[in-house]
Amino acid sequence: MMNQVETSIQNGQVLNVFTRQFEPTTLWIDHGQIVAVGNQSGYTANAIIDATDKYIVPGFIDAHMHIESSMVSPSELGKVLLQHGVTGIVADPHELANIEGVQGIEYMINDSRQTPLDVYYMLPSSVPCTPFDHSGAVLTAKDLRPLYQYPEVHGLAEVMDYPAVAAGDPDTIAKINDSIAAGFHADGHGAGLNVEQLNVFRRAHIHTDHEATSVTEVNERLATGFSVFLREGTVERDLANTINAVTPENAHNFSFCTDDKIVDDLLDEGSIDYSIKLAISLGLPPELAYTMASYNAAIAHDLSNVGALAAGYQADLVILNGLNTVNIDAVFKNGTMITEDDTTPLPPGASTVHHHLSLNDLQLPMTSEHAHVIGIQPNHIVTDHLKLEVPVHNGVFQPDLDRDLIKIAVIERHHDLGTVGVGIVKGFELHEGAIATTVAHDSHNLVVAGTNDQAIIQAVQEVTRVGGGIAVADDHNILATMPLSIGGVMSAKTYQDALVDLKSITDAYYKISSNRDFNPFLTLSFLTLPVIPSIKITDQGLYDFDQQKFINVSL
Repeated sequence: MMNQVETSIQNGQVLNVFTRQFEPTTLWIDHGQIVAVGNQSGYTANAIIDATDKYIVPGFIDAHMHIESSMVSPSELGKVLLQHGVTGIVADPHELANIEGVQGIEYMINDSRQTPLDVYYMLPSSVPCTPFDHSGAVLTAKDLRPLYQYPEVHGLAEVMDYPAVAAGDPDTIAKINDSIAAGFHADGHGAGLNVEQLNVFRRAHIHTDHEATSVTEVNERLATGFSVFLREGTVERDLANTINAVTPENAHNFSFCTDDKIVDDLLDEGSIDYSIKLAISLGLPPELAYTMASYNAAIAHDLSNVGALAAGYQADLVILNGLNTVNIDAVFKNGTMITEDDTTPLPPGASTVHHHLSLNDLQLPMTSEHAHVIGIQPNHIVTDHLKLEVPVHNGVFQPDLDRDLIKIAVIERHHDLGTVGVGIVKGFELHEGAIATTVAHDSHNLVVAGTNDQAIIQAVQEVTRVGGGIAVADDHNILATMPLSIGGVMSAKTYQDALVDLKSITDAYYKISSNRDFNPFLTLSFLTLPVIPSIKITDQGLYDFDQQKFINVSL
């Protein structure tokens, strides 16, 4: 008796992730699943796809990312990622959760149900990211526990509050234990941690990390027992500095992730497909790179039915014309060739931007002509802690454009508390104007950098007017705006229309700055994240990561 199946893919070189070898074989697919592999005399197919001279690999899985950082909704992001061979993502809805709490997480889950892309959500562990942050919401273990009922939820996202873990904070430990009790695990976020501190995370049953920026840091994580996600995003470009840590013997410990990547980079450069291509160009064998991009990520997250081209697995696969170049011919999700869906993002809620900023709030009093200055590291989210002589007039800081010393301010925007933190930043190379955004990791208050207070005020007023977003101003006018009406972090438009907005603000930025070395908007958004070294700024002032405390701007 013959078994009739929907599809057979024949004559291709199929990656066996268990042996890390390409094999000439046949895939038999029915009802979204691979039912058999190889020459099966008992099978016949309704449709036969000839893959002669092509390679077939499992669909790619992004081991850790934030959908919100793409600046488009989950359903729109699915359209972008699927065309790049990404069939699954492990997402932390940390950003919208910090703004809207449980309601934000549920928005993400519900909107992602519109896309065939598998979206596995890890519940945000740190809302707010530190106890002193003024975020839009506070989520305790009790708040998160009911969310494990959603089939999309697969664990606890990056635990980043090291002091809480080290101190055995009951709520933090409860969140980790709840994830384990639900049959999942907890991801880690070990930026700047030494081996002793990494061991503290491992004792707390935190299993993964994506913050290694060097081979040395990777090896420390391997030796401590972590599964390591090698990151290549828009700002955090760590892959070239870490890939040499991978060997055939230890490769099972590695996966790829993007963490934070904007939609234009995803479309133009790629997602995990770009990580594969870059890794191969840096010497990693292709069969190893493709295995890391699929099976290894599935194993790291205990996803039992994806990541391999074998009987019993989902028929998620990518057909390639070129192996080293990741030249995609076709993408199949659940056995169906991908074509773009006709969906629209779920409607956003009310505006989340509430403040009463005045010019007086922007003054930066100085008791010295020497100051702590935030120094941008291009394409990294860590900063340099600079100690510089700065211009002071009548007891207040004055920007110095010749030395690239401008003002940065964070305005609390969730509860209209009136708190404003003001500091000095170096690296944007603005010659006039200001840029403002409500994307400000992780509490997502309103952050602005500018050459003068009037430009700062008009940029802030513009993002407030549109209910959240990004604005670029010169000294006299608003040059461009990208509305982000979903919590102030995501566009409610199609990804094509969001790209138009993104291009307009990028072009506007180039009119007021000479710097082309990094993405200014995502870089600005990370200057407010106090759990990343070395100094950052919040609505409560300048924060020194190394000392774990707020400091005065004046030395």
